[in-house]
Amino acid sequence: MGEEKMEMEDSTLMEKGRKPPAPKPPNKYETLFQPCLAETVGTMFFVFVGCVSVIENVPAAGRLQPALVHGLAVAVLVAVMDNISGSHFNPPFTIAIYLCGGMELMMVGPYLVSQLIGGLFGAIFGEVAMTCLVTMVVLLVAVNSKTKTPLAPFLVGCTVIVNVLAGGDISGTCLNPARAFGPALMTNYWTYHWVYWVGPIGGGLVAAALLRLILGDDKLRVVMKS
Repeated sequence: MGEEKMEMEDSTLMEKGRKPPAPKPPNKYETLFQPCLAETVGTMFFVFVGCVSVIENVPAAGRLQPALVHGLAVAVLVAVMDNISGSHFNPPFTIAIYLCGGMELMMVGPYLVSQLIGGLFGAIFGEVAMTCLVTMVVLLVAVNSKTKTPLAPFLVGCTVIVNVLAGGDISGTCLNPARAFGPALMTNYWTYHWVYWVGPIGGGLVAAALLRLILGDDKLRVVMKS
């Protein structure tokens, strides 16, 4: 229905001798800075979940756990960041893409620096980072018009799988204060219960800030607008 309405409006404008308005070109921030910031954020989360999955990998799981975590993390991050930066997250990918004509030379250096910074942050960062990741994915695939996709339920589910596989033995990967509160109340077990409130709420706030300040489209961002 929406596409039919747009076509009718365009045809009406043409009948009146006027051209339909051209789409607004991306501003300098979305062309130069936002892709680099997206590479930093994406690489940070990829390195973080990868490090955690290897650290807590149990011998019985063999290579399966880190393989699943790395593979699913790449799938989710590539899907949600592709329209922003191209989802490289890896210096060799950036160099190869440039050599094959997939990006401009002026962006290669900033991409490489952004990926290395993201890797450093990812190695430094539990509950806050993992909740931030799943909340960021929800906002990118369901709220941000530039990256919305009908695959939202699948991508959010994959992100939860990544978080549980990567951080389950560290904090339990609750990601939801309501999920923690019900069982704690019924069993009267409140040890470290505050972690499941401070972590997820903090992660959600960080994710919202990432979208409103850095990764969101021109409509969602509150800074650097066209």
